[in-house]
Amino acid sequence: MKLSALSLCLVALRSILLPAASAEAPWFTRNLIGMEVGPTGAQFGNSDAKDTRYCAHFDGREIVRAAVAAHSGYLVLWVRDGDYAYYDSKLLPKAPGLGTRDPLREAIAEAQTHKLPLISYCVVQQAGHFLKAHPEFAMRGADGQPLGRFCFNSGYLEAMKSIVAEQLAYGIAGFHIDMLDQGFGPPYGCWCESCQGAFQKQFSSPMPKGATWDADWDRMLQFRYATSDRFEQALTSHIKSINPAATVDFNYHGNPPFSFELGQRPVQHANNGDFVTGETGVWGFSALTVGLNAAFYRAATPGKPVQVAMQRGVRMYHDQTTRPLADIRWELFTLLSHGTFVTMVDKTGFDGSLDPAAYDRIGAAFQEAQAMGAHFGQPPVAEVGLYYSSRSRDWLGREQPMAWMQSFLGAHKAMTYEHIPFGVILDENANLEILRRFPIVLVPNAGILSMNEIALFRQYLEGGGKLLVTGHTGQFDQMGQPLAESTMSPLIGAKATGRLESTDNWVRFPNGPGGDEVVGGALRRDWPFLVKGPATLYETTTARPVGELLKPHRTTRQREGKEGTDSPMSADRPVGPAMLVNQIGQGTVLTFAASPDFATASEYHTVEARRLLTNAVRFLNASPRVRIEAPANVETVVTDDPTSRTLRVHFIAYNPTPQTLPAKERPYALPGLIEDAPMFRASIVTQETLTKAWALNPSTELKRDGQRVGVVINDIHEVVLLSY
Repeated sequence: MKLSALSLCLVALRSILLPAASAEAPWFTRNLIGMEVGPTGAQFGNSDAKDTRYCAHFDGREIVRAAVAAHSGYLVLWVRDGDYAYYDSKLLPKAPGLGTRDPLREAIAEAQTHKLPLISYCVVQQAGHFLKAHPEFAMRGADGQPLGRFCFNSGYLEAMKSIVAEQLAYGIAGFHIDMLDQGFGPPYGCWCESCQGAFQKQFSSPMPKGATWDADWDRMLQFRYATSDRFEQALTSHIKSINPAATVDFNYHGNPPFSFELGQRPVQHANNGDFVTGETGVWGFSALTVGLNAAFYRAATPGKPVQVAMQRGVRMYHDQTTRPLADIRWELFTLLSHGTFVTMVDKTGFDGSLDPAAYDRIGAAFQEAQAMGAHFGQPPVAEVGLYYSSRSRDWLGREQPMAWMQSFLGAHKAMTYEHIPFGVILDENANLEILRRFPIVLVPNAGILSMNEIALFRQYLEGGGKLLVTGHTGQFDQMGQPLAESTMSPLIGAKATGRLESTDNWVRFPNGPGGDEVVGGALRRDWPFLVKGPATLYETTTARPVGELLKPHRTTRQREGKEGTDSPMSADRPVGPAMLVNQIGQGTVLTFAASPDFATASEYHTVEARRLLTNAVRFLNASPRVRIEAPANVETVVTDDPTSRTLRVHFIAYNPTPQTLPAKERPYALPGLIEDAPMFRASIVTQETLTKAWALNPSTELKRDGQRVGVVINDIHEVVLLSY
């Protein structure tokens, strides 16, 4: 059989690369921190191919030296974006300012002298010169018009195979492949001839022309998910066929705030590479979800390493500003504490030059992290598992996914503020073993639950597990349509007789015995307080009711539809119980008729709503293995090293400066930057018999009294170690 020119090239590449494959452990298991460096100014497409100022000083040798000086363990070098190649490519246009230079070749040569793993940053999506040159690869709308993105079912896969083969020939250690999305907004699909033909062949029916949210659209979502999955797997297999030692990771968009529109499910699309890579940052994800993203990625890829990218700019990835060192340290140590390895993204100036101040600060943070490396990566200790339903994300969140995700995000916020160690459970890979890792499983407004999931919860409960349920959990079918009865009714011990149309709902707990141990003694009695979010009317069967759910008042004009209900009204009359407590086997189900998790992430985030949720956790698990008291702006992460019998408690203080509101888009405002380390008190109480307790920072004051350890900390990050 006659080989094609490309096949002959691949055979030659194998002969070159395979003998050099090292028996050394993969680079991503040996390194805690690294850099990603790339240019900015042209990455959004449609740049001027004649502007020779762009990347004129983008020097591979200089970038490697700067990364090594900053204590970076590896380098992800920007090699291909939506417009240009940053090397001598025979397939792609080269950045105009490079002239005859080849930054990839420069970087490879310099990296070899430092034994620094060099990874290619390679973009898949983004409209640019290559898409303009190949309109046959374009996604198309239902009207046949191009959508400005590549279709993964077109011949573009073969083009990508040639592109990555060209880069592998340089001797790179692997790929970070970005922009594996199918778009960030409508229209949600591609109607090119390839897609329509493949859909027709698979389902024996034509593609729906838009988001119909019916059986046809369910097939469309399956088709889109399978398309991305197939593309990633095919590209990975091709890379490994050329060099099995080359690593592959894809920038992941299966976590909040992303949803179906990108074509990724949380678990399905996290496992196609050697490890998962996600991104974080205040600019796009909020300060609070830095740790949540890390936990989400771990849940999606059990047993695999997790990489998270952060950025050095004060606003977003594509600016050349530099954050204060304290701000960099906060995000870096939050991610490391949660068990990830971290890549710092640096965007060069328009001409490709580096910012020396940025590398001074990055180097200081990286040097500290390297010195503390032995204290990261131990197994986490988690008390509460936050259950994430991707089916509910798709079919209840639909085109406004954050409205549904608010309960999940609020549950995490409550756990973080109250220092309750948490983990994430994903419906795609949940099983009994995973559930039993958590004394409590919190199911936040998971409206769609299959009978298999209900059976799994029952098994968990019968073995002594504790279930916390909120909002409209279990009240919709697989297509997001209301059910006559909740699938959770047998576990909850009550019938769902209706749902309040309002979200400004209230709860009240009368004086008297019976409720204190559930509600917590600190919450005032005979006082209604707002719990913003979805609410359910329950009629008890076997459950014990606690407190009252109150509907809100409505003015005459509101009843007539002449006035909105965005602003909460005061409490009206009771319409059902506020909480339910039910026993299943050896386990307990505590159900909120309202949604304290949603409320905690809302614009009306009262402390009472948050405490209602966290007090329920403590009712269900009165004596946790580790109990921490600290200020609400201090995040804590607990890990355990059973071999050395050592618990580690990481304290990471978020301490930004106050801000004024901007002149436009009020009340939109970014948090301030962290400039100063705070001083705060905290305490740790364990169920273990401690033999020793100490802190890494000599300035930390520590006092042990039996199983209680009190500390006074004056830093952004501290680790307290407890031997048991």
